[in-house]
Amino acid sequence: MYKPLKRNTPIATLIKNFINKKSGKVAESRNEIQRRFDHLDWKDQKKILMASLDSCMSDRSWAYKKLLRYWDKSFEAKVKEVWDKYHEPMCSWSIIRYFPVSYIKDNVESFTSKRDYYFICLRLAEDPNYVIDRKKLRTIDYLSVLFHTGRTISKEEADNLLFEVVHDMCVSGLSLLDFEDFDYDKGVFYLNNYRSIKLAKYYLNKMGHLEAEQSFDDWNEGVLQYIHLSPEYQALSKYNDDHIIDDLKTKTLKKYAYLALDQKYKLPTDTIMNELLASEDWKHYLSHEIATSRMDTDNHPSDPQYLKELIHTNPAFKNLMDTFNLEMDSEVTPF
Repeated sequence: MYKPLKRNTPIATLIKNFINKKSGKVAESRNEIQRRFDHLDWKDQKKILMASLDSCMSDRSWAYKKLLRYWDKSFEAKVKEVWDKYHEPMCSWSIIRYFPVSYIKDNVESFTSKRDYYFICLRLAEDPNYVIDRKKLRTIDYLSVLFHTGRTISKEEADNLLFEVVHDMCVSGLSLLDFEDFDYDKGVFYLNNYRSIKLAKYYLNKMGHLEAEQSFDDWNEGVLQYIHLSPEYQALSKYNDDHIIDDLKTKTLKKYAYLALDQKYKLPTDTIMNELLASEDWKHYLSHEIATSRMDTDNHPSDPQYLKELIHTNPAFKNLMDTFNLEMDSEVTPF
């Protein structure tokens, strides 16, 4: 026997049950309210947001996200009240975006999240007299603030900023590859294939610094050529891509891009660069590839004669073994 379809409970009833914590239907009402929220009338949305700001932490967190899209000045007093009471980081999002600039200026020290300062700058830097604290921003975020607030910079600073972005990528991690406009001929080793570089060049282009772009592209080509001559590239180019190879390719790019930077862009704190392409990484990689080759070919890398032939015909392989002090005896592989 078929059961009749469940009819929607009126939204006014759901709001009433949600607000009344003794109704026994708070969780059920919350779920249904949040499911319907984006399609409700504004007057009901406003009641729900106000009630959520007066509710538990999970309800407030849900409301903070919605306020970014459904902001209205009538929420200002309630949000300020909640902020003063809890100082929850997510609450600061709508304050920084929508509160009067005077309030943000007076309370700037209370916004302590790392990303807060970027969004604060987007508001305050529209005033040309506001001094941006660069130490609190990543280079790419600094460029974004300059662009979005109509600031101007010198040619020298434009040149420096692109290379500072490269430095940040090397020591903090490469940005995601931009597969929508990817130069497959130059591949993973090409800095212009990375989102941070493309974004930095976009900002500088819009700010009128085309010469900085060209200067960087010339330098980028030099890095690419240097990588192609490196022993790491010679070793990697013989094998198919997988997650191990891709990881070593990005390490190779970071190493040679960093080495190619002018000394003025390097910092004493860049100790992470000392760990790039450590011998253990390469030893693990070569061991993995040799083990795979055992299953795929009739020639067995475990055969010392095969390794001797490989070393004789492949100087890059010999260089790697010499570099990492790997030895081969007559009975076993060195890995």
